[in-house]
Amino acid sequence: MGHKPIWEQTRSSFIQHYYQLFDNDRTQRGTIYIDTSCLTWEGQLFQGKAAIVEMFSSLPFQKIQHSITAQDHPPTPDSCIVSMAVGHLKVDEDPIMGSQQMFLLKNINNAWVCTNAMFRLALHNFG
Repeated sequence: MGHKPIWEQTRSSFIQHYYQLFDNDRTQRGTIYIDTSCLTWEGQLFQGKAAIVEMFSSLPFQKIQHSITAQDHPPTPDSCIVSMAVGHLKVDEDPIMGSQQMFLLKNINNAWVCTNAMFRLALHNFG
């Protein structure tokens, strides 16, 4: 077997690292972002590492657990990686909810960072 392309090597390790930090210590998420990163969280835009870390630190729950059920990680023409993670999350004692998150990863100084991300709960209104 030959070596895997860089986007295949990076994909699962980034997603695993990201959600491990999220589930265990949200305050350490600053290592993933840079000062020019953007995050859209349920339609609200946060720009810059400090604003993103502050948003995660201020989320109103005590514990969260993610279960990722599908991932896609195609490369972009400019050597970045687009990662999409779909799954479920459980917050405190709330019911399990579906979620989806997209990341744009870029290699800067031999480290993969998230330059852009979008998150949405997969809520359905059947009423």
